[in-house]
Amino acid sequence: MPVPSVDRFISPLLRLLADRGSTVRAREAHEGVADALGLSVDDRAERVPSGVQAVYVNRNGWAHDRLKRAGLSQSVQRGVWQITPQGLALVKEHPRGLPDDLAAKLARAYADEGGDDEAAEPKGAADVAAATTPEDRIDSSLREIRDSVGAELLELVSRETPGFFERLVLDLLHAMGYGLSRQELQAVGGSGDGGIDGIISLDRLGLQKVYVQAKRWQQPVGGPVVRDFIGALTTRGADRGVILTTSKFTADAYSTAEKVRTGSIVLVDGRRLAELMIEHGVGVSHRALRVPKIDIDYFEA
Repeated sequence: MPVPSVDRFISPLLRLLADRGSTVRAREAHEGVADALGLSVDDRAERVPSGVQAVYVNRNGWAHDRLKRAGLSQSVQRGVWQITPQGLALVKEHPRGLPDDLAAKLARAYADEGGDDEAAEPKGAADVAAATTPEDRIDSSLREIRDSVGAELLELVSRETPGFFERLVLDLLHAMGYGLSRQELQAVGGSGDGGIDGIISLDRLGLQKVYVQAKRWQQPVGGPVVRDFIGALTTRGADRGVILTTSKFTADAYSTAEKVRTGSIVLVDGRRLAELMIEHGVGVSHRALRVPKIDIDYFEA
């Protein structure tokens, strides 16, 4: 099952802290709450997008943060948690676990500071706040931005000339690390190109080459195009190539590429093309996002 949202960690974490009575190490709390929620080994292996932390650890940590904001728990020292008298009183008041609405309210405690929760934000936004961590919302917003920029990139590319697209493809492949220098990526194109738009030299002597075809199309790229490309490679004694398009590939195109027995043919559709352009900064710029984090070494110095 997927790892539950933050609000689902609130009640079991508070109960665990109450059962321990004194202090509990954060690592023990993470595992104890995971056990209470019935998380499997696979569930616990799920990582946040950055890969630096398990999802359940991240969400349990935020659940504790929100319990602290509500005055129900505290950190007596780094990585050591403890329930407060107010927290114990709340557990005694709800011996079978906190009601869902109360857990949700506690989970969004950070958003309710400075005013009544009805005026602080719309109900829909408050529900999202209760179910997600700040990292979740940052990742979601970044995905939305990337999707929007990706769609705009493809629209802009579709307005350019085929020659522009061929150069863009070579710029992208170079940004991805292909070719020892930009000069090792040669544009071919034009009549008599045999379906080859570019050639990548992977070494100084040009002994290893990858051939490129760029299709600035609106309609899907089908199997015949891939077969013609394979034929163009064969006449050059080549066995490696990549076809990039602003549109999509048909099932026949993928099937044809997979049947190549020697070498390989890679197909990159419009969605993947836009993702690679964003990732490698081709046609886009990036703005750094400064996310604050406590510097424990400063306070322990």
